[in-house]
Amino acid sequence: MNPTLESIFLAVGGLGLFLFGMKMMSNGLELIAGDRLQGIIKRVTSNRFSAVAVGILATIAINSSTATTIMTVSLVNSGMMNLTQAIGIIMGANVGTTFSAQLIAFKIDQVAPLFIFIGIIMHLFFKQRYIKNIGYAVLGFGILFFGVSVMGIPLKDLANNPSFNAILTSFANPILSILVGFLFTAIIQSSSATMGILVTLHLSGVPIPFYTSVYIILGTNIGTSITTLIASIPASRESKRAALFHIMFDIIGTTVFGTLIYLIPNILAWFEYTWTEKARQVAMFHTLYNFATMFLLLPFVKQVANLMQKLIPGTPDEVDHTYEKKLMYLDEKTSQTPSIAVVNAHLELCRMGKIANENLALAVESFTTKNPELAKKVLKNEKIIDFLSHNIAIKLIWINNMALSGYEAAKIGRMFQLVSDMERIGDHAENIAEYTIIVEDNDLKFSEAAEKELITLSGMTIKLVDLALEAYEQEDISYLSAIHSLEQDIDNLSAEFIENHIERLKLASCEPKSGVIFTDMITDLERSADHANNIAFSMLMEGKKSLH
Repeated sequence: MNPTLESIFLAVGGLGLFLFGMKMMSNGLELIAGDRLQGIIKRVTSNRFSAVAVGILATIAINSSTATTIMTVSLVNSGMMNLTQAIGIIMGANVGTTFSAQLIAFKIDQVAPLFIFIGIIMHLFFKQRYIKNIGYAVLGFGILFFGVSVMGIPLKDLANNPSFNAILTSFANPILSILVGFLFTAIIQSSSATMGILVTLHLSGVPIPFYTSVYIILGTNIGTSITTLIASIPASRESKRAALFHIMFDIIGTTVFGTLIYLIPNILAWFEYTWTEKARQVAMFHTLYNFATMFLLLPFVKQVANLMQKLIPGTPDEVDHTYEKKLMYLDEKTSQTPSIAVVNAHLELCRMGKIANENLALAVESFTTKNPELAKKVLKNEKIIDFLSHNIAIKLIWINNMALSGYEAAKIGRMFQLVSDMERIGDHAENIAEYTIIVEDNDLKFSEAAEKELITLSGMTIKLVDLALEAYEQEDISYLSAIHSLEQDIDNLSAEFIENHIERLKLASCEPKSGVIFTDMITDLERSADHANNIAFSMLMEGKKSLH
């Protein structure tokens, strides 16, 4: 075989190992830390500096700025995070993604086989899921650096090949270099991988001018934002604004610093003087460039948020898509890595719970106001709840077959029951709506005392469902004491009101037909409270600390 062709095949094989190892390591890190990061990202304050810090740490922890930004866009889409918070996290994610290139520049590929051996032992021979996940990440780490080693051998030969060097020379044009970085990163959907390859080329002695590498880096940063932009297509306008900021952040940085470098080439001379190794120069430029872009825009976070709102304005007739008969967060168009899939499943369940809760309130209103039109609306909404119940369950089965952390697996397992609890609340709302129609059709009357009792218990039940869903959405156990207490009060009042009803029947102050409806409605409200209690206390079953 032609030596040059053999070198190319070996380099491509090494590249395949490198990309596979990076994917394995990212997935492994996401399994280890992803579930914790969801909570940290969700609870980030509006302080721009803490948001940036969370973005940096989250991206380093899971080795993927794409996963961090898509997770952020999902939280913005749910209304659990505002645009200003998201902008800070996305800025931090752009800085955090530079960590992997710094790591590769340390030239530790010689010990890669040791990491592969350790990773295999941990992943195959330990039963604990957490240790197996760590082993998976370590194995990916080892394969990544073994890929670097395999690539390095033929690249050193190619570095002396005149034809290969002629191809590299053609990238001297800054615009072409930016385009190469952009296209390659957009295709493989990982700036970390592109940067790792670029650093490896320099470690192998491939004569790529530092000037060319700099402009490839600028294009790489823009390319990594494409995945986030695609993920935001089916999402809300606020999510689209967050995704637009991601790509504008990189375009602004490329324009400002690309122009500055073009006009003042001595900036690059400083990098070459400060760090003697070409690979370290590239890694340091990547890091410092992202820090510089972040500091450039950090003082203007609020102004940038306002600009995003003007570029993607709301419309007066904008429709709330909550009640659309489709999945919003578990749509096939949305990127679904394990941690992001779990986040989106949580968001989809919160949406279903909101519809069930609002339907319960609407059903109660239809009954107390004797409005059959509202009752018909409840029956229509129930079809949406049934649709969501069926399709979320299908998606949960799919997610359950993914490589999940122990916490995520427990959380998804519990979601199967939560779907049922939420669907049952919807069923009870449907029952109450049907009582409205029966009462109106048969002109049934209730005593004043019975009506007051139903109004009292309905109000308490709706409040409990509200609290339970908010506790589940925020994953906040501080609500549980109040929820438990309120659920006990509803149980006690339900029993008390049934006894009162029996006494009224004995005294003939309540019609028997109306009494049946009264008893059934008390039962529906009490059972709705039980399901709400299950939803809230599911957090304790997901491995969180005890209520007491």
